[in-house]
Amino acid sequence: MKTKNHISTGIALSVAAACALLTGCASKPQPLYQWDAYQPQVYAQFTGKSTPTEQIDALEQARQKIAAKGNAVPPGFHAHLGALYASVGRSDDARTELSAEKQAFPESSAYMDFMLKNLK
Repeated sequence: MKTKNHISTGIALSVAAACALLTGCASKPQPLYQWDAYQPQVYAQFTGKSTPTEQIDALEQARQKIAAKGNAVPPGFHAHLGALYASVGRSDDARTELSAEKQAFPESSAYMDFMLKNLK
C-alpha cells in the first residue's frame, strides 16, 4: 500500500519532469533587428575615433552580414549611412540610403524628407 509521502514524491517528480521538458522546448525570442556594428560606429563618429570612410566601410560590411543572416537593419542604420555618404560627397548614395530609411521606417518620413531636401 502506497503512503501519502510516496504519492506526493511521485507527483512532484512528474511536475518537475514536465517543467524541464517544457523549458527545454522553449526557444529564445529572436530580436527584431540585427545591430552588428551599427552602435559602435555611431559611437566612433561622435568621439572622432574613426574617419567617415572607415565608418562607411564598417557599416557596409555590417549590412552584408545582417543580410546574409536574413535579418533587418535597425532604425537609423540607413539614415546614419546616408549622412556619412553625404559627409564625403557621395550624394547619390546618400539619397539612396535616406530613401531606404524612409521606406523601411515610415515614421521617419518627415525627417528623411528634410534631410533629402537639404542634401547638397
